[in-house]
Amino acid sequence: MARLLVCEDDDAIAEPLLRSLARDGHAVDLAVSGEAALSAIAACPPELLILDVGLPGIDGIEVCRVARRSHPALAILMLTARSSELDEVVGLDAGADDYVTKPFQLSVLLARVRALLRREGSGGRLEASGVRVESDARRAWRDGRELELSPKEFDLLALLLGNAGRVLERDRIMHEVWDENWWGSTKTLDVHMGTLRRKLGDPSPITTVRGVGFRFEAE
Repeated sequence: MARLLVCEDDDAIAEPLLRSLARDGHAVDLAVSGEAALSAIAACPPELLILDVGLPGIDGIEVCRVARRSHPALAILMLTARSSELDEVVGLDAGADDYVTKPFQLSVLLARVRALLRREGSGGRLEASGVRVESDARRAWRDGRELELSPKEFDLLALLLGNAGRVLERDRIMHEVWDENWWGSTKTLDVHMGTLRRKLGDPSPITTVRGVGFRFEAE
């Protein structure tokens, strides 16, 4: 059972969502404003935050930024009525791991929640090109410097490092790191990959293979 925090001020969305998450076996709390969400996170950090963008007071984008700075490993799923690619990128740049546009099917949202909570890997240690990953602890280092990665960034790094030297197609990465029923733009992958590369620093061990996918270069 995972602890979840839902931050949504629309009762018509929040109530069925809370019921469905509880039926899925999760312990769920509700916050109806950005301020309430930040207070709840500070008092008892959840494993996953479901966060509406259009909140009263502090909006969801700012809540996401603050929560990501204070809790780098917190999984964050954003909900929004906006559907443009620009809005998606803004949300992901703020630190969200995934993005669902309203109106949504509860079954789709629950699948996204399960995908975010799922922890990949067998618990082994992976290492190449000065990068080390410990899957059980979900910790990663570059040249001895520990990296502060979001859950999706960690999963991306572990997948690429576990296949060092091989090209991974974009569709395979989306399938394994997000969800087998993923239907959105792969811009999500590009945003996360860009952030991961910045955190790894130069020279980046991740190479783009144009028109195909990405490869982790093993020295």
